[in-house]
Amino acid sequence: MPDNGNRYEIINGELYVTRAPHNKHQDTCGNFHYELKAWSKVSGLGYAVIGAGLIFGDNDDVIPDVVWMSKEKYAALIDDTGHFRGAPELVIEVLSAGTDNEKRDREVKLKLYSSRGVLEYWIADWRAKQIQVYRRENGILRLAMTLFTTDTLTSPLLPEFSCLISQIFE
Repeated sequence: MPDNGNRYEIINGELYVTRAPHNKHQDTCGNFHYELKAWSKVSGLGYAVIGAGLIFGDNDDVIPDVVWMSKEKYAALIDDTGHFRGAPELVIEVLSAGTDNEKRDREVKLKLYSSRGVLEYWIADWRAKQIQVYRRENGILRLAMTLFTTDTLTSPLLPEFSCLISQIFE
């Protein structure tokens, strides 16, 4: 793909092209990464990665905003080019403006991550200041909860991880 500032992803063989995101989108990604990385350093359980390439095959190649994976999963998935070939435990997408962008994250990527074995998928809306948490249940990702600024984010994947939603949207 050309190096022109656009972001290219392939999902189910379809090419998706988006422009560079809003600065607030990037701040939100950075806040997720910071919180998960800090917890990971203390716990020693895994790694938070921002803007990681996930390659599921020739027809599915995406760049989620933030991922977290255990040390074991990280070692098993990373290839020589620094991309991950398979599903991390946790994927986070921060919504970009536009109906097509939102539909891609809420529907197309949800379906992809569900079919590929992601255990949790968080969709963050920095405009509405809310996070939808999807968790694997009976083999698919299902909406478990929607969190707002006064709530605290926790996960069974991340023992003792706790973060105020308001910190994510600072």
